[in-house]
This record gives sequence, structure tokens and C-alpha cells, in this order.
Amino acid sequence: MTTYIAKFIAKHVLSTTKQHSIFIWRQESGEIDTQLLENKIKREAAMPFYRLENDNSREVEAEEISVTILKTMPFSG
Repeated sequence: MTTYIAKFIAKHVLSTTKQHSIFIWRQESGEIDTQLLENKIKREAAMPFYRLENDNSREVEAEEISVTILKTMPFSG
């Protein structure tokens, strides 16, 4: 298993706030499936972020969030 780090921007359709952050995950070495990574970032980072921003006043759906991956690389931190 290799540890990777990704720099990304997430944006919710109903928010003016953009989430600029990093995401760390482990996977087998090889090609990074960016669609799989985008979905993982939505579920594990962006959805909790926008729930916190909205004080849980409404349900946040994954389809309402767009994720742009800016850079990925192996991470040994």
C-alpha cells in the first residue's frame, strides 16, 4: 500500500465558501483513479465540511458538490 496526498478545491452549489484543502489516502501502487478519488473526497471531507458550515440545517448531497483535484503525489509524512 502507498500513501498519497491530494490538493483539492471543493465547491457546494448553495455556498459561497470554497474548501481549499488536502486529502490523504492509501491505495495499491499504480494509477490513481481520479473519479474514485473525487467521490472519496466528497464523502470523507467535503460533505462533513459543508454540513458544519450549514450547522446541519439541511442535508448535504454529494451531487451538490464539485471537486477539482489540483495535484496528487506519494506522501511519506
